[in-house]
This record gives sequence, structure tokens and C-alpha cells, in this order.
Amino acid sequence: MKILLLLLASLLALPAQAALKIFATVPEWGALAKEIGGDRAEVFVATSGLQDPHHIQARPALIARARAAGLLVATGAELEIGWLPLVQRESGNALIQAGQPGYFEAARHVALRELPTRLDRADGDVHAGGNPHIQTDPRNFLLVGAALAARMAELSPADAATYRANWQAFAARWRAAIARWESQAAPLRGLPIAVQHKAFPYLEDWLGLKTVTVLEPKPGVEPSVAHLGKLLAQAADNPPRLVLRAAYQSPQAAEWFARAARVPVVVVPFTVGGSERARDLFGLFDDTVGRLLAALQ
Repeated sequence: MKILLLLLASLLALPAQAALKIFATVPEWGALAKEIGGDRAEVFVATSGLQDPHHIQARPALIARARAAGLLVATGAELEIGWLPLVQRESGNALIQAGQPGYFEAARHVALRELPTRLDRADGDVHAGGNPHIQTDPRNFLLVGAALAARMAELSPADAATYRANWQAFAARWRAAIARWESQAAPLRGLPIAVQHKAFPYLEDWLGLKTVTVLEPKPGVEPSVAHLGKLLAQAADNPPRLVLRAAYQSPQAAEWFARAARVPVVVVPFTVGGSERARDLFGLFDDTVGRLLAALQ
């Protein structure tokens, strides 16, 4: 009996297995990883909801975080191509390099939209694999989350049951929330919109919105007043009801066009942290749908 008690005491004295360290490139995947991992995941997010994820500096602090990570979760589809490869390379962390189990791309698990018919840098910031802004359709989180939960379980088998249970609980809540958002957003179906950047094809597909005007002359190129004036004239026969821009984007072009067209601007939070209300994934879509509906009033 004494030996058993000593054995038990020694087992209790052993340090607990460390939580899986996750480096997420953008807030939406950091939030999803935290939903799945709970207290068995230590999540670091490299960007905020008010930063353009295309254009980030590979700072030493990011490299140090990547060096310690057991899993890197990126959007992929070239969203982070301007900075993430440098972070990976300089980290010296073999686990999180492309092709390794510790590297996960969300975009690989959904059907990408807007695949280009040609690739030419003269056309602006065109992504070869398709539009990477998959987080604006909540249905995509079900596909990405299932794959991410499986990958986390693979990397941390001791926590696999926790990850599976957390994922199943989140997915059930998420499906119920999607049904609620779709019911609330029914008045938006077929609504003609203008967008500052081609950032919303997945949101449009989900809610049935219809883009009739894109303010940027080329992806990533700021429109001039002359260009906006030309778009305004062209839109006279099929005017948009709203102008959408992501929270991280400069407001000038959207506000100029909206004033001239006499329609409201909707600043879409775009990701977790993009607005005060979008503090988590549920808040992100509560706020997105709420802002779109409020602009119709």
C-alpha cells in the first residue's frame, strides 16, 4: 500500500504535458484554433483585425514565436506570401515548414472562388490559386475546423479526445448560428453592392449579394477620383444600394463613392477584432449581418 501511494505521488509530481503551441497568421484561424484547443492550446496570432494581412513585416518577434510553435495555421492561397515564407525560413523550425504536419493551410479545405484565367503582375495583386478571403462565409469554418481538429489531434495525441469534443460542441453551436444568420439576412438576397476591394465573393455567395461595382481599378490599387467618377457614371443604370469595405482598408475611396452615389458605406469587420462587437467568431458574423441589415433602414 505504501509503495502504491509513493507511486501515485510520483506520478502526480510529473509535469503536465505542455499545451500545443499554435502560430496563427490571422485572427479568424487563431479564434478557431482556440475554440478547438481550449486550455490545451496556446495560440498566438500574428496580425490584428485592423491590419492588412497581405502586407505584414516579418519582425523578429514573429520569427521568435514561429520558432517555438508546434503548429502554424495560415490561410494560404498566397494571402501571406509577402511575409510568411520569410518567417518560416528564419525561424529554423522544421516542424512548420510547407509540406510538414506542423503546417496547415485553411484554403486547401474549401472550394476557392475567382480563380484567374491569366497571371500578370500588371493586373494587380491577383492570387494564382483563387480569392483567399474565405473567412467571410461561415460555412467554410465547418470545413476548415474539421480538418484543423484532426491535425491538432495528430500532433498532440494525448489531447485528441479534448480537441474532438471541443470541435463537436463548437460545430453544433456554429450550425445553429448559421441558420439564425441566414434567416436574419433574408432581406439582403439579390441586393446590388459596390465593394472597395474584391474581398467579399464568399460573403456574396452565402448571402446572395450581387457586386455591380468594384472601386479598385486593379486588386490592391487605390482608385483615383477620376476613376471613381467614371464608375459612378457607369453605375447609373444599375446603382448599388450599399458600398462595402473591410475594416482595415483606407476609407477615402468608399466614402467618396458613397457620398456621390447617395448610398451608405458598410464597414465589414472582416475578421475577429475588426470591430468592437467582433470579439470572437460568433460576434464577427453577428456584427457583419447586423451592419448590413442596419444600412438598409
